[in-house]
Amino acid sequence: MKLPIYQVDAFTDRLFCGNPAAVIPLNEWLADDTMLKIAAENNLAETAFYIHTENGFHIRWFTPTTEVDLCGHATLAAAYVIFNLQNFEGETVRFDSKSGELAVTLSEDWLTMDFPADHYQVAVPPPALVESLSSITMAEVYKGKTDYLVVLDSEEEVKNLEFDIIVLSTIPARGIIVTASGNDVDFVSRFFAPQSGIDEDPVTGSAHTTLIPYWAEKLSKKTMTAKQLSKRGGYLRCELDGDRVKIGGQAKLYLRGEIETE
Repeated sequence: MKLPIYQVDAFTDRLFCGNPAAVIPLNEWLADDTMLKIAAENNLAETAFYIHTENGFHIRWFTPTTEVDLCGHATLAAAYVIFNLQNFEGETVRFDSKSGELAVTLSEDWLTMDFPADHYQVAVPPPALVESLSSITMAEVYKGKTDYLVVLDSEEEVKNLEFDIIVLSTIPARGIIVTASGNDVDFVSRFFAPQSGIDEDPVTGSAHTTLIPYWAEKLSKKTMTAKQLSKRGGYLRCELDGDRVKIGGQAKLYLRGEIETE
């Protein structure tokens, strides 16, 4: 069986930057094991699969090792494919997902996702996190639904941070968000998720469901700009809207083709 596949760089207006995601439109769901094998074969941080429904689309996301409940950059990539390559008419794509209803709106070349805001609380850092960050002072540590959020004192500390990935992989969480106020944007971050098969994710939309509420309260502002300081880098427009967050980014198509499945 042949399936279409697209690879899109999300949260960037240039190729070879942002976060690459594979997108595979389906007429009906494949077996979970097959989708996981395809994601492992793609060897990208995320592969998004979606099907058309009466109310829009249903989307699922797979890393090379597991299915996840929410992924921002692959949702952005899927919306890019639907808007630009699937003859979709309208300004808003609506997805059903494990995280509830998600929407992506197109305005010029910006895609803005409407996601549920994360609820976080002050946390005691687990020993592996303390060991990994022994050379840096953690200003604050929180725990959201799936990730730890670590606040550092400066953008430079976030940029220059080096983790022991093996130690980090023992932390019982989806991943670790590290953040600080930005020099030329409101805030910066990096995201590490060896537990999910991703040592460092280039640009992580879902992490901003935690980052946006935190920085909105910290900075006393609802509309912000952000950068993720990975090697590839990414730029995001952010907004807190009640118990929802708006995460905006651009995207570029890198590849289109088809894959063979048994």
